[in-house]
Amino acid sequence: MKAYSEAKRNGTEATEFILLGLSTRPELQPILFLVFLTIYLITLTGNFGMILLIRFTPQLQTPMYFFLTHLACVDIFYSTNVSPQMLVNFLSEKKTISYIGCLTQCFVFVTLLLTEYYMLGAMAYDRYMAICKPLHYSTKLSRPVCICLVTFPYFWGSMVGTMQVILTSRLSFCGPNTINHFYCADPPLLMLTCSDTYIKQTALFVSAGINLTGSLLIILISYIFIFITIMRIRSSEGQRKALSTCGSHLTAVTMFYGSLFCMYLRPANERSVEQGKIIAVFCIFVSPMVNPFIYSLRNKDVKQALRRVFIRNLCKVEKSSVPMLSH
Repeated sequence: MKAYSEAKRNGTEATEFILLGLSTRPELQPILFLVFLTIYLITLTGNFGMILLIRFTPQLQTPMYFFLTHLACVDIFYSTNVSPQMLVNFLSEKKTISYIGCLTQCFVFVTLLLTEYYMLGAMAYDRYMAICKPLHYSTKLSRPVCICLVTFPYFWGSMVGTMQVILTSRLSFCGPNTINHFYCADPPLLMLTCSDTYIKQTALFVSAGINLTGSLLIILISYIFIFITIMRIRSSEGQRKALSTCGSHLTAVTMFYGSLFCMYLRPANERSVEQGKIIAVFCIFVSPMVNPFIYSLRNKDVKQALRRVFIRNLCKVEKSSVPMLSH
């Protein structure tokens, strides 16, 4: 508190932060720009494509694809929260972000991160109902229920995000303003403060632990019942079909939660921040980019819908070319 008062009195509170990024080597900046621009464009194309495909395909108007649409939306905003600023910094000498911009980025990041936790949990519950309670699937997962299941993650995520940003805003940043990361992340940000970080560190650790384990518990319990039900199916073909409906979700869950446990359940120090950069790249960029491909390449319904769209567009092209050939 003394340092905070001194900083306020002397007007030395930080008004902006410098983001070191992934690398400080100038020759690597254009290469990294092209790599991450490509990743970002693939992420936008894949997730927007998935949303449009589900929206305009009658066969995909089910709870499973309703949740998948929202997962794609979260992935788009999750990546967009970091990518534009990062891409600008690759080609800019002044790699800064304002204090308000930093807090905003922290808020959006935490909000969307927790939203994705529980969105994946809702999707696991959907698979549980489809496999374990198929006769009650349409009634238990009616439209109002589905809306409630996707509203809760957004609401809870924004509540926790607001709490974390309030705690961060109460800290004093009166010393160095260089963040050893490519976005405003809490662990490297806490290393710059001259305030006591015990409350913030505890809140961050407790929140990460509760939400990670809580959402993962929903998924694990759902899949325990799913696997028990699958084991009771007598035909191997029936077992294979039941498992195939869960394969995409399990792959996405394994990738997402594996990286998150590594990212957040660690203390904030120099070594953990450097390791966190690599893990954050996987979590923020790779996971949102590959999710649409996981759900399309491993899903028979999506592949059939894509095939129908491709054939329909091909027929339109052929029909439009016939008059031209006749001339």
